[in-house]
Formats: sequence, C-alpha cells, structure tokens
Amino acid sequence: MARKVIIDCDPGIDDAIALTMALFDPRLEVLAVTATAGTVDADQATTNVQGLIQQLDPPKYPRIGVASPCEGAAVINDIVLHGSDGLAGCNYEPSDRQHRHLSEKIISELLRQHPNQVSLICLGPLTNVARAFQREPGLESLVDRLVVSGGAVACPGNISPVAEMNMYFDPTAARSVIESATTKSLVPLDVTDQVEFSIELIENLPSKQTRAGQLLHKLLLFAFRSYVQNLGRETISLYDPVALLGFLEPELFTWEDMAIDIETRGELTRGQTVCDARRHREWSLNAEVARSIDTTAAVNQIVRGLRFAGQCT
Repeated sequence: MARKVIIDCDPGIDDAIALTMALFDPRLEVLAVTATAGTVDADQATTNVQGLIQQLDPPKYPRIGVASPCEGAAVINDIVLHGSDGLAGCNYEPSDRQHRHLSEKIISELLRQHPNQVSLICLGPLTNVARAFQREPGLESLVDRLVVSGGAVACPGNISPVAEMNMYFDPTAARSVIESATTKSLVPLDVTDQVEFSIELIENLPSKQTRAGQLLHKLLLFAFRSYVQNLGRETISLYDPVALLGFLEPELFTWEDMAIDIETRGELTRGQTVCDARRHREWSLNAEVARSIDTTAAVNQIVRGLRFAGQCT
C-alpha cells in the first residue's frame, strides 16, 4: 500500500526536484503539498507549488496549502542560486482558484482525518508544522513519521557559519517542532551535502518532450550555471531529494539517536543545530539523525525517480 504523506516545501529548485520524484512514486500517496515561505516569500511559494503541480499534472492532484508570512523570519535572499522566482525563471502565474486553505489548516485536517497514517516530509522551514501543532494541542501524536530536511549537526552551515537555511529562517518554529512529542528523522546538511551531482546528470534526465523532462532540464541547467558562477563549484547539491530518500530509502543511511535543540536568540548562532554529545548527557534523546549515506546508491535512486517521472508524463 502507498504511504500517505504531506509534502511541506518552499520551492526552490531542489524542492521542485523532490516534488517531481514524489508525485509519481508508486510508494507514496501525496495527499497535499503545503507551501511555506523560505527560499521565496509566501505568495511566491504558493504560486510555485501551484505551477509545479499544474505543469507535472500527476494522475491524482494533491490538495494545495497556501503559505502565509512568517513573523520574525530571517531576511535572506536565495535567488542567486534559484532565480528571481525561485524556479529558474519559470515565472508561473498565480492561480485564481478560490477556496484555497492555509497550509497549517490542511495539515491539521489531514492528520485528524487519517490518524497515525500520514507522514510529514518537511523540505522547507518548519513554520507550518509548528503552527499546526500549536493550533491543535496533541496533534503531533497523530503523525506517523516526521522527516525534516535541515540542520547542520557537525559541519558548517550554508546560510551562516553555523546554521542551515531552513533552521535559520524560522528557528522558533524549528525548535518547537524538534521539541514536540513525535517521531522525528532529521536529514541534515552533513549528509545531504555529501551527495554531489555532476553535469552528467543532465544526460540522464527524461526527454524534454515529457512534462517532467521539460521542467527538470530547465531547473538543473540553471542550477549548474549558478553553482559555477556564484560558488565556483562544478557539482551541485540537491538537499531535498536526498531528504526524501530518508523517507523512501532509509536503509541507504546510517542513523543515530541524538539530543538536539535549535538556537533561537544568538546574534551569531541563530538557527544553529546544537547537539548534547557530552559523556554525561543531560538532554533527552529526541530525534534520529542521518549521519552518513551511500552516496552512489543515493544518486542512482534519485536519477531513477526522475526518469520514472518522465515515463509517467
């Protein structure tokens, strides 16, 4: 049976790649895709989610959650690596459909409707999940599994010297979710940055004649150019597809139960993922954290997922 999931994301090129994989994976029943601010602002995130789903046109349309602004969010600009609209200039038009519901409302409704059957795959800042849990006390007990793309446990950050972008953007929400009483799997930058893709990836994408292939070629060619121009790197990282594998292919990873927290107030350490690794640990273990990955297998699985999406479109 396909596993019910909600994908919470802030598209973002790597979010779009992960979404392309997820919408056509027969192991998943994507009940909803909920937008959150992060890589782009709330309105653009919602537009991007709507545009991606309409372009990919999956056999079963998920519900779409509308992002709302996040108070206290970090002021960041990630368009250098993702393009002015977050999606390499796809420039999707905002949908005029009515009756769109806020992302946190959809999360709450679906968890209540399918208790202990729905997993949350969080590919952006954790604003929506924190709001849903705060909105309905006890809701976290209805989550099957919570997979989070984010954090930098024992490596430098990618938005500051110590912080990963999703945690940095809304550290209060991240801390709230990390402290919640639900089963959490964290796929941090330590692991996602190990999986590098060379330009050969383009040759392995589905044909441009398919809906998925047309999108993937546009996004990934832009990503390779922007990494060279702005980071001096010939290879790219795709954080969110790797995090999706944390749900689909957990055996590719080694996992460790850890006691973690998120710094919310530090002038230099906002969003830092802090682990209590002392010999006489005082914090409780609260998450399983991916510590290593079979990089070759991960690349192969992602390519396979993208090619299958091409076959379906």
